[in-house]
Amino acid sequence: MSVLGPVRLDVNGAAVHLTPLTARLLARLIAADGEAVTARRLYRDVWRPTVDLPHQDLRNRNEVQKRIVELRRAFEQAGPGHGARIVHTGQLPTARGVESTYRLDLSEDELDSAEFTRLVGDALSAAPASAVRLLADALRLWHGRPLTGVQDEEFARAPARRLTQLRETALRELIAGHIALGRYDLALPVAEQNARERPDDPEAAATLARLGARLRERHGDELLRHTLRGLRVDVVVVRGDLFDQDDANLVVGFSDTFDTFADDVVISRESVQGQLVDRLFEGRHRLLDDKLRRGLKEFTPLATESVRDKRRGRRTRYPIGTAVAVPVGKRRVFALAYSRLGNDLRARSAPADLRFSLERLWTSVALHGLFKPVAIPLIGAGLSRLVELDRTQLLLLIVETFTHSLRHDPAVCSELRVVLRAADLERTDLPAVEAFLRGVDERGPALGPTGVG
Repeated sequence: MSVLGPVRLDVNGAAVHLTPLTARLLARLIAADGEAVTARRLYRDVWRPTVDLPHQDLRNRNEVQKRIVELRRAFEQAGPGHGARIVHTGQLPTARGVESTYRLDLSEDELDSAEFTRLVGDALSAAPASAVRLLADALRLWHGRPLTGVQDEEFARAPARRLTQLRETALRELIAGHIALGRYDLALPVAEQNARERPDDPEAAATLARLGARLRERHGDELLRHTLRGLRVDVVVVRGDLFDQDDANLVVGFSDTFDTFADDVVISRESVQGQLVDRLFEGRHRLLDDKLRRGLKEFTPLATESVRDKRRGRRTRYPIGTAVAVPVGKRRVFALAYSRLGNDLRARSAPADLRFSLERLWTSVALHGLFKPVAIPLIGAGLSRLVELDRTQLLLLIVETFTHSLRHDPAVCSELRVVLRAADLERTDLPAVEAFLRGVDERGPALGPTGVG
């Protein structure tokens, strides 16, 4: 039986149709909360007579009795004897003589308001994790204003007010439980609902404001986060500096010669590659050279340029897509060759080169990345002169190849974190990236909208 919304009687999972007066009589008996109500009082509250006619009591009692019989028959649909068990008839001596009384005897699981009250009561003395579960179960029982249809009747006002106040307590406690568990993201929609339902309550508004501030503080420069369905893998976009991602492996783009000396001729000091030596190797490019040289022993060079043809920089060339895992403390820097450095000292790449390089990158990450988060800049947006793709397409290409790699190895890394500079952010369509990730959830990892083959 349901009163947390429109009054409704369900028997064996099916709604039972009651005539309007019988439905009101049922609501009146429920509002009595197990107490006996005289037939005279039932008639007055349910039928609401405007005048008292002489010798009307017998007719009134008969009207009440007919509705009681209808109600018992409805309960009998659950099985023989249910009507008599639930609807009790009693006798009450009065100055006018003995009056018939009626009351409902419902178990807790037969009335949603009773179950709701028990769940909230249990939650108030439970630890946060249990309290959250109990309160969520309790609030799911609600389907509108309590005792809808009779909520303005005198007999319904007190129980409706009590249930409404208990629901407000449940919402506040659910918010507090989520906060205690550190789940501010789950507390926020409950706080929004509470503030929406109580627009004049300053406490509800203040709680919502505090939660919003806490979430903004927690996310910091995080712009997008999407957990891939069925995998413990997040795709995240943040605004900031690649080298501030202290908890992650890093990806740094290189040319096919793996030069390291930032002289503003072969390598620009402002590039990510140029900052790598200063930020992680204390300006000692030979230290990075040594680590790259050891890693490159696993790869076969393509060619070696002559001094006459290439007067500056390193002269040994490696295949596009070569990814070297350089150890830096307890993490790795993945040096990825995705462009060719011409003998004119200009780096050049193409969309197909970048796609192939990224595909090879994720294979290396799965093998050497220790399942740590991987932070990658908007690779291809700098001096590689990859002008065919805009910022959004570059970001999508990174995400596409990563999600596609999960088809072959779902444990490539725990998190892909794309780090955008402020200058790149204003030219990047993040909603398009989020839409692509939602599509990945629907169709499974696959190549998507950039059309780069």
